[in-house]
Amino acid sequence: MDIHEIETSLKNPDFQYRLKAIAALKDYTPEIAVPLLRSKLNDPEFLVRSFVSRGFGQQQTAESFAALLQIMKFDNTPNVRAEAANSLSLFGKCAASHLVLTFVRDDHWLVRRSILAVLIDMECHRELFEVCIEAFAGEDMTTQEAAVDALGTLGGTSQEQAALSQLLELAGSESERIRQHVASALKQFDDPRVNEVLSELRQDSHYRVVAAALEDLLENS
Repeated sequence: MDIHEIETSLKNPDFQYRLKAIAALKDYTPEIAVPLLRSKLNDPEFLVRSFVSRGFGQQQTAESFAALLQIMKFDNTPNVRAEAANSLSLFGKCAASHLVLTFVRDDHWLVRRSILAVLIDMECHRELFEVCIEAFAGEDMTTQEAAVDALGTLGGTSQEQAALSQLLELAGSESERIRQHVASALKQFDDPRVNEVLSELRQDSHYRVVAAALEDLLENS
């Protein structure tokens, strides 16, 4: 699609044309693509704004970085904010502190789970541990479960002991879903305390917790 077609399609009332135009911008330089992407920051269709967020991740400039921060802070649709967080992560470790701030500010589960996932991929261990602790202060159970899983990825990192201490504490959670995830996450750590807690979880009152705690034994039997 040539640039004139893109510019025309971006003004088309049918959002499908606008989506195709934004997708086509990936083949253009940031000097051309970024201003056109910015022109659609406030598009009324959230799918278009999601494509815009993705496009900024493909056009890595200071201007696109700033635009993604703007989207994460002000867009009214969680899907768009989550896509912006994904794109921001492509800029590397310089994005980590901004993702942490967004996690603290934005309590929507989709945004938070997206940030947890990208911080794991970015291997930003300190920031990942920080947002996990923030997740446990929130109320969304799916985010808390994802945070437990994320703590499990910190075995063998600089945050290993902090993550392990948190998991050992969570093993006594009133939620069987949390205990189930803890049972799986603990297996990423080589520590005498882990075997003791897993032994207790194998006697748990809820069968899913027991199954998670027994899983490695069954696989190796």
